[in-house]
Amino acid sequence: MKFLIFISLTTLFLFSGCATKEEIISQEQKTEETQQDNIKTDAKNMQAVTFNDIDGFYRDDLNHALEVFKKDCKKSKKNELFMNVCHKAEYETDGYKFFTINFQPYKLLDSNSSDEGTITGYYEPLLYGSLQKNKRYKYPVYKTPKDMMIVDFVSAYPELKTYKLRGKLVDNRVIPYDSREEIEKNPNKNLEVIAYVDNKFDLFLLHVQGSGKILLDNGELINVGYAEQNGRKFKGIGTYMLNRGYITKDELSAQGMKKYIDKNPSKADEILNQNESYVFFKKSNQGATGALGSVLTAKRNLAVDRSVIPLGMPVFLSTKNPVDKKPINQLMVAADVGGAIKGDIRADFFWGYGEDAFAYAGKMKEKGKMYILMPKK
Repeated sequence: MKFLIFISLTTLFLFSGCATKEEIISQEQKTEETQQDNIKTDAKNMQAVTFNDIDGFYRDDLNHALEVFKKDCKKSKKNELFMNVCHKAEYETDGYKFFTINFQPYKLLDSNSSDEGTITGYYEPLLYGSLQKNKRYKYPVYKTPKDMMIVDFVSAYPELKTYKLRGKLVDNRVIPYDSREEIEKNPNKNLEVIAYVDNKFDLFLLHVQGSGKILLDNGELINVGYAEQNGRKFKGIGTYMLNRGYITKDELSAQGMKKYIDKNPSKADEILNQNESYVFFKKSNQGATGALGSVLTAKRNLAVDRSVIPLGMPVFLSTKNPVDKKPINQLMVAADVGGAIKGDIRADFFWGYGEDAFAYAGKMKEKGKMYILMPKK
């Protein structure tokens, strides 16, 4: 998503003014920043525990967790914290042995000494499309516009490395780039189309999630990832729909909003244009990629607050499945970030791609506990 930068679906649709993953800096910059991740060492927000204290740890598939850790080590080993343990992982096949010997677990606590936080979900959309526009496939997935101007402060002001200005030149003046409504109502010659898709709300979700797959009518499956954004501030649509009476509180989910818009297509523009932000894409050779720079593994990677948990850190998660409410107790790896993923005990669970993943991600907002596995020196 651009690299897969998502925000949880629940938070995304409810609130306006949140920074979404679509608004975060380029993958190249983000990958370099992983070397600078530091973990909080304040004893107040971490409590040393044993592996026996972690419910379900020994029942998890730790060999699978080890393979995911190895995959993410290709990027996280640039961080000095993980350099030695990533080297050891290359020669290890026994997950139980590897994690229990090389790591010390800590339970995360918040500022009130509570060990429980919020776990949401995200996913990679699967859309259906065509390279040619027709009656069914009529909603364009655009590349970065040729007339977009991008001002990057990083060279002159390193402290502003996460900020960019986006606009266009009109009559020798730089003005803000077009809003969502302006782009869709008046597409110009500077907009090149990757493909056309058949559902407007699904395309909106692609913008929100920042990355996805498009199954073309010729049978080809292509990956599209975030390339740029129009510089407009993101605004959630959930509260607007609720206030207008389009949905009830019980329907305030990604699924509920999609159901309403699909049944009331005449309302789609009115609703979606409340969010002026617009994302542009590029074709990618790989699937959903997190801020760490590695391809995400469904149900084994998390988006976290990197000021609390460095990317590449093994994290044991204890929460519930949002659909059947069965326990989820498994070892994950922090590999992504999100604009709304802030706090000591906060994570976004990556469910994978497609309709099944959407069914879980769109409903997930569960309480959970998190344990980080700190590499031993």
